[in-house]
Amino acid sequence: MNNMSLIRGLHATLGRLAPQTVARRMRRQFMTPRNLPPRDWEMPLLGSAERITLRFGLSALRWGSGPTVLLMHGWEGRPTQFASLIDALVAAGYGVVALDAPAHGHSPGHEANVVLFARALLEAAGELPPLHAVIGHSMGGASVLLASQMGLRARALVSISAPSRILGPLRSFARYMGLPPKARAHFVSLVEHHAGIPAAHLDVQRYQLDVPGLVVHAEDDPVVPVDEAHVIHDAWFDSQVLRLETGGHQRLLADPRLTGAVLGLLAEVREPQVLAEVSR
Repeated sequence: MNNMSLIRGLHATLGRLAPQTVARRMRRQFMTPRNLPPRDWEMPLLGSAERITLRFGLSALRWGSGPTVLLMHGWEGRPTQFASLIDALVAAGYGVVALDAPAHGHSPGHEANVVLFARALLEAAGELPPLHAVIGHSMGGASVLLASQMGLRARALVSISAPSRILGPLRSFARYMGLPPKARAHFVSLVEHHAGIPAAHLDVQRYQLDVPGLVVHAEDDPVVPVDEAHVIHDAWFDSQVLRLETGGHQRLLADPRLTGAVLGLLAEVREPQVLAEVSR
């Protein structure tokens, strides 16, 4: 029996005896990210970035100049995981700002959730020039869509490897950790309390998505099923969907087809006068 099987068995037993205690522990674990170091291939981009601190303490990296594109990484992710896309955006004449999400990297906090991710996007948008596009990966993608319901404005939005709703990942985590039904219910309730929004409300089918967008997902994503991309696409009238045969949950960030689709969307929504200035 492996360690995970032992942990699940322990949670199953304790979850029946003390469901609220186990749920509280799982809630803390679910909302406390690990700070994972950058990989070697991320270092050159990290070295070329300008580190900036926003008014309320959020940290971000900045590259290039031009129409602003705001990026949000996923859970336990980093801005430099977008390295290929950032290089392409800068080369195409965009200014890129990539956030360290709350409780990630250099940003303050010990816990985070999709609502805090979304509020961080709103905070950044309040201090940056008008946003040309906002791009998010995984939980970052879910937070981009949520932030658009909270007042975030941009000419285009891009969601990569994102879930269409939060209740599914919550239930999946609770089942994976071996929580019995009563403890699972307490866990979801605690997460909702700390996030400040009912999980059922964090669902794209309840959103009004009224800007052009792109939804990208890999068929072999082991974390978020590819069908989630089509749920988002179906709920988002003015969206395109790019479904890649391979790329997993993170490798697709370096796929040239993703980069090409993002640049194509951003060019479509670019103002004619901006294009004229860049072409001079």
